[in-house]
Amino acid sequence: MTFHMLPGFSTASVAVFCALAQPAFAAVQPIQDTNELEHIEVKIRAPFRGDVPLRQQPIAVQTLTKEALDDVGVSSFVEALDLSASVARQNSFGDLWDSFAIRGLVGDENIPSGYLINGFNAGRGYSGTRDTTNIESIEIMKGPGSALFGRSEPGGTINIVTKKPQFDREGYLQLSAGRWDKYRAEGDYTDALSEDIAIRINGAYEDNKSFRDEVTSSKTVITPSLLWLLSDSTKLVYELEYVEQDVIFDRGIIAVDGDPAALPVSRFLGEAKDGPTKVDVVVHQLTLEQKFGRWDLLSGAYYKNSSFVSTSSDAELAPARQLFLQDGETLSRQHNQRDFQTTDLTVRTELSGTFSTGDLVHHLLIGADGYRFELHKDWTRFRPAVGQTAYSINVFNPVYGQTPPAGTRIFDQKETQVSYGLFVQDQIDLTASWKVQLGGRFDSFEQEIDNYLTGTSSSQHQTVFNPRAGVVYQWSDSGSFYGSYSQGFRPNTGADANNRAFAPEKTKSWEIGTKFSLGSIQGSLALFRAEKNNMLTTDPILGVSAALGEVESQGVELEMSGQITDSTSYLISYAYIDASTATNMINLDWGIELPKGSPLLNIPEHSASARVKQQLDLFGYSAHMGAEVQYIGARLGETIDPDYILPAYTLVNIFARFELSEQLSAQLNIDNLFDKTHFVSSYSAIWTMPGAPRSYSASLRYNF
Repeated sequence: MTFHMLPGFSTASVAVFCALAQPAFAAVQPIQDTNELEHIEVKIRAPFRGDVPLRQQPIAVQTLTKEALDDVGVSSFVEALDLSASVARQNSFGDLWDSFAIRGLVGDENIPSGYLINGFNAGRGYSGTRDTTNIESIEIMKGPGSALFGRSEPGGTINIVTKKPQFDREGYLQLSAGRWDKYRAEGDYTDALSEDIAIRINGAYEDNKSFRDEVTSSKTVITPSLLWLLSDSTKLVYELEYVEQDVIFDRGIIAVDGDPAALPVSRFLGEAKDGPTKVDVVVHQLTLEQKFGRWDLLSGAYYKNSSFVSTSSDAELAPARQLFLQDGETLSRQHNQRDFQTTDLTVRTELSGTFSTGDLVHHLLIGADGYRFELHKDWTRFRPAVGQTAYSINVFNPVYGQTPPAGTRIFDQKETQVSYGLFVQDQIDLTASWKVQLGGRFDSFEQEIDNYLTGTSSSQHQTVFNPRAGVVYQWSDSGSFYGSYSQGFRPNTGADANNRAFAPEKTKSWEIGTKFSLGSIQGSLALFRAEKNNMLTTDPILGVSAALGEVESQGVELEMSGQITDSTSYLISYAYIDASTATNMINLDWGIELPKGSPLLNIPEHSASARVKQQLDLFGYSAHMGAEVQYIGARLGETIDPDYILPAYTLVNIFARFELSEQLSAQLNIDNLFDKTHFVSSYSAIWTMPGAPRSYSASLRYNF
């Protein structure tokens, strides 16, 4: 296994570093009397925001706190997004990447979804699934944002805020165990090294089996960081992220006669002897914040090096090659060997501040960013010929351990993307009640794809300006109405079957809504509409992306939270989403007509999430317990077959936490309490991912 950027940074050294970090850092005590040190809670200004809080901007925002993630016991980013009804899971690529749609719209199904980490675009490349161990909060900024953020979906942008070093010593160690031999250890520690320097290290190790036969996984995550107060007005933060992930590649089950529940949800149709897919990731992030009176300069750089090496046995998608469609039991399989290597460098800077012109108060944000992304894709594949039984498996009586026939190299190419952007936004306080937001972004995007198999190259260069406008009416201190409009631009990765680079996606988005805070009730209500062209979808014949055309999404969202009593809190999230094709289309590869109004893959029309939490004293111990109910409506399970529908489902999860002492606590989580069979996403009727049956986990946490 190869690790980039950090010579000698091996798994063993990571393990030793984790074991020694807490006592070693605890021994560094340059400040002996903490009572003499003023408490400092260090925060870095949020990027792309200036000095205008999210609640005063013309967008709907849902924030998932670390407390909420801890309550429901999630350890992965995409599981955390289940708390938002506006987000729908998409193809997880064998449970090896995070893919989701916001307000019904998603990018290319054949790459991970884009999101921000501390304002840096971090979704490019094949970097496994993201852990929650260093997440402070997750901001789901819904609606049009690409005119500011750059690479962004019109449905919204997700920004992960990571934990920062603090000058007061604190931390925890936690051990967890759950059903199917799932084990996890995680920890977090922060302290001051001096009056000006603080450190933090957090991380986790997992070793898991699964409800899926033959499927195992392991993960190591280490995220140390350092904060240096260079002066009273200058902060420097360095964050390192190291991830090693091993997962048996799993495409899920096949629907029998259109019924995904016909086979046991545990049925694995791949090959465990392929061994695990290995994902290695190293990320460096540097952020510098400098204050100049009312002005704030925020600059930074983000560099990621990732490796994705996989051997997998996947069900064949092409109907002519798939024996199961003829005899109903013999599943034809491919054998794939993938080696994807990526590097991603992003730099950004922004200046924000406030000034007045007459009676008008301006909140100005101006900045620039750029990135260089390289992806080297090496892919060898065996595919069964028409009628060929070699490397097939019986779905009702699988026999594992077959030796695959030799494959053919189908990809040996390098894709390079270079992009630069300039953005400006001014939110103007016209009066105490009326605020107007105007902004725009200019992007220059270049893409080159070198195909080493054919000796050919393709390239494109795009420049585009995207405007943004919004208005806020603050009808009282407790509420506001808002409206916004934005255009967007998103580069598409890769090329079609003829090695032609895809045209970028272009979008238009509208939104109106209200935000309110009435007593203990806080929430938002939004109506939205978005249009997008050049959206990519799956070509099941060739297993690559293909342009779907123009799509649209419209609907309504409600987010609400508050207190029922002083000791009882709740959170409700609901979304109605109508996402469909916007024009009649005939796909020549599939030979199938997609009429206007065809629903989009994996998007439920109705979805909801509700959580109730009760604080109480139990047997003399402080405790809290609660329940979460998640409803996901019926969804299209295959783009080319409108009759393949994933059924709706409702899950009930419960949690309880007991404070055994000032430092020691125990937690119990039971997910899918009523053991409902359900399916979380689908790529096709042949690749459908089941959800877990009833599961449970218990954890013990020591705080210091």
